Amino acid sequence: MQPDQFNKQLKLLRNGLCLFVIALMSLGGFVVLYTFYPESSLFTVKEANQKQFETSDSLSVPLVNSQEGEYDLETGFIEDVGMSAVVNNCTNCHSARLVTQNRMSREAWKATIKWMQETQNLWDLGEKEPIILDYLAKNYAPESKGRRQNLTIDKWYVLEQ
Repeated sequence: MQPDQFNKQLKLLRNGLCLFVIALMSLGGFVVLYTFYPESSLFTVKEANQKQFETSDSLSVPLVNSQEGEYDLETGFIEDVGMSAVVNNCTNCHSARLVTQNRMSREAWKATIKWMQETQNLWDLGEKEPIILDYLAKNYAPESKGRRQNLTIDKWYVLEQ
């Protein structure tokens, strides 16, 4: 065997051994991770439609009261007619937070839905589209608040030194 050929085979053997050790260490890391955190999302499978809400507007999910009205505890959506249609059609693909953080006019919400249908594989909403648009335009319309409102302090207290 010639020295060049021997060096080439030795290099291949070394590279293969390195890859084997790296794979073995990675597998060991996953075993350790699974041992300490078996409930991690890395090891659990979630279906896209795992959580289905009722299709009527009488929801059985917990609500929380605030100054603006009632909010759904799970999604953060404002409780109103059409909320269940929004939950069933919007939260299958993305977080409810993506909706609640936005403020748009009815036309802008419609354009966003059209964009999602053209580029993100959103299905045809059919008869639910006007219900969804009514809900979004009413509850997540643009706000012209400007500066935040002043804080109201009910009780002052003195800090002791």
